[in-house]
Amino acid sequence: MHGFDAAATSGEAGSISVAGGSSLANKPQMRHIGIVEVTFGQNVTVVEPVNLYGCTIEDESFIGPFVEIQKGAKIGKRCRIQSHAFICDLVSMGDDCFVSHGAMFINDLFVTGGPAGKRDLWRSTKIGNHVSVGTNATVLPVTICDRAVIGAGAVVTKDIIEPGFYVGNPARLLRRL
Repeated sequence: MHGFDAAATSGEAGSISVAGGSSLANKPQMRHIGIVEVTFGQNVTVVEPVNLYGCTIEDESFIGPFVEIQKGAKIGKRCRIQSHAFICDLVSMGDDCFVSHGAMFINDLFVTGGPAGKRDLWRSTKIGNHVSVGTNATVLPVTICDRAVIGAGAVVTKDIIEPGFYVGNPARLLRRL
């Protein structure tokens, strides 16, 4: 959730034109998406545009467009991360996982009542092997065992310790595998 530091800034203060011919007195700080300091395994596929920085992506994984994977995250072998997914710092994912479109991983529980300014207040997420995370699911800092399926739109707020299908908000076991 935090840690955007990958993109380079550019430009100097000054005026720029906007739609309709007006101008802004100050130019915004510009950051650019890209791939910075990523450790890639063999045969990884990345579809741009993406924002990948300081993370590890292991062999034969696929990263779709409009994905952000932050510094410190680890994606295992043969994983598939679909478009618009967000994987923050402190997420560790096993092998053969699938993360569907728009899935979000969160590392900050706002324990101080707002965004934590210190990394030591963030919490980690550990995802086992053969885990599937459905479209628009949200995964808070938890541990998810091997062979779990997180349904579309589910909100995972507690550790998942038994293989099965989990749905709803908060996510609950629908049926065992």
